[in-house]
Amino acid sequence: MKRIGIDAISYYVPSIYLSIEELSKNRNLNYEKLNKGLGLEKMAIADSNEDPSSFAANALIDLFEKNKLNPKHVGRIYMGTESALDASKPSATYATDLVEKYFEKEYGERCLKNCDIADLTFACIGGVDALQNTIDWISRNPGKKAIVVSSDLSKYELNSTGEYTQGAGAVALLISENPSILSIENQWGVATKSENDFFKPRRAFDKTTLINEIISKLQLNISDKEFEKNLSDSSFWNNNSDIIEVFKDEPIFDGQFSNSCYVDRMQEAFTHFQEQKKTNFLNDWNHLIFHLPYAFHGRRMIFNNWLKWVKDDPIYKDLTNEVGPETNEDFNKKAYKSSLYKAFVEKKICPGEKASSSIGNMYSASVFMSLLSMLNYHFDRNNELAGEKVGFISYGSGSKAKIFQGIIQDDWKSKIKTSKLFDSLQTRKEISFSNYENLHKNKDVSPLSNQNARFSHTDKEINSKGYRRYKI
Repeated sequence: MKRIGIDAISYYVPSIYLSIEELSKNRNLNYEKLNKGLGLEKMAIADSNEDPSSFAANALIDLFEKNKLNPKHVGRIYMGTESALDASKPSATYATDLVEKYFEKEYGERCLKNCDIADLTFACIGGVDALQNTIDWISRNPGKKAIVVSSDLSKYELNSTGEYTQGAGAVALLISENPSILSIENQWGVATKSENDFFKPRRAFDKTTLINEIISKLQLNISDKEFEKNLSDSSFWNNNSDIIEVFKDEPIFDGQFSNSCYVDRMQEAFTHFQEQKKTNFLNDWNHLIFHLPYAFHGRRMIFNNWLKWVKDDPIYKDLTNEVGPETNEDFNKKAYKSSLYKAFVEKKICPGEKASSSIGNMYSASVFMSLLSMLNYHFDRNNELAGEKVGFISYGSGSKAKIFQGIIQDDWKSKIKTSKLFDSLQTRKEISFSNYENLHKNKDVSPLSNQNARFSHTDKEINSKGYRRYKI
C-alpha cells in the first residue's frame, strides 16, 4: 500500500494580537498563573476586516504559491471549522471563491471549478475528520491531490473564564501519496459520546417578553400589540414568529466538565487504537501532538496515561526513587512535578506547545498548528526527525476523540524551511485593550493592520441580508 499523508503545510495567523499580560491587568487576573501555569503569552485577534473564510483563503493561497501547485490539479478542498458564516452555505465556498479570484490572471476563471468543496463540523475535531476522510479519498483515487484546511475564530464572552484562551487562524494541509512531511498510518482510535460540555446553540427569546421588557425599561405608554404593530415594517420584529432566534459566536461551556470529557474520550480512543495496533506509547512515540485549548493543556491531560505507561516500564523504579512509593498520599502530585515527567514533556510535548502560547486556541486548526510548531522548532535547531513517530491526540467537544500516528519523512525539511512560523509570529502588531474590546463587540473599527490581509470582508451592502462579501 502506498504511503499517504501530509506533503506540505501552510498557515495564516492574524497580524494583530493582545498580550495576556495586558488582558490580565484589565481583568484583574493573575498573569503569572496564566503564563507559568497555562503557558499563555499572546492571543491572536481577528481584525475588523477578517473572518474564518478569509483566514482559510490566505492559508490556501500560501499553500498553492509556496508549492507551485496548480489549483486545477486539486480534486477536493475540505474545511474543518466550527465558526461557520452560514447555516447552509459552506464557509469553504467563500474561501475558495477568493482563491479563484486571486489566481484568475494566472490560471484563468474558476480554476477550482471541478474541485469538491465541503465543510466538516464537529467542534475542534472537524479538521481531523476532514483529514481522515480525505486520506480515504486519496487511497481510492491514486495520483490525486487534496487539501484539508482548518480555520476558526475562538471567541468567548467578555469576562468569562474562557476569554484568556481566545485565538484565531487557519492551517492548510496538502494531502497526497508519497508525502514529503508525514505519512499517516491507517489506524484510528475513535471514541464518541454526546455531551454538552461546549456548544453554540440557536438561542431563542420570546418576542412578547422582549417587547414588554423594552416598554418597561423605556416607560412607554403603549401595549405590546401596539408596539409590534408600529414595527410591522421591521425585518427584525416582523418575523411572523413568536420567538426571536439569535446565533452567537460565543459558546456555552463548562471548562471542568469539558476537561473530563476530553480525558474520557481520549482514554476510550487509546483503547480502541491499541485494539488495532499494539503500541508502546511511552517509547514508540517520539512526539505527542494535541488539540490545545491552551498551550499546556496536553501535558495536563496526558499525565495519568503517562503514569500508567511508566508503571509498565523499567523507569518506574527511577520515579519511585525520586518521589517515593505510590502509597504516599501526594504521590501523583509529586510525580507530575518529577524530573522524569518534566523530561518527557520537554522532549515530546513542549515543541508542539510553542505556537499555541503566542496564538491561543485555534479550535479545529489547533492540532495542526501544534504539528507545525513542533516541526518548526526542530527545523530551527537543525534537528533531524526523519523516521520518527508522531502520535496525535485530537478532541472535539460534544464529544469525540481520535488517536492516530504518523511517521516523519526524509524530505520534511524541504517543505518546512519556508514556513518561518516563529519569525512570523514575532512581526505581529500588539493592540490596546480598548481596541480589543471594540473588535470583540463588533463595533465599527477600521482595520488595525493590513500587514497580511489579501481580502477585506464587508456586510454593509444594501439588502445583503448577511451574505458575506469581500473586496480583493
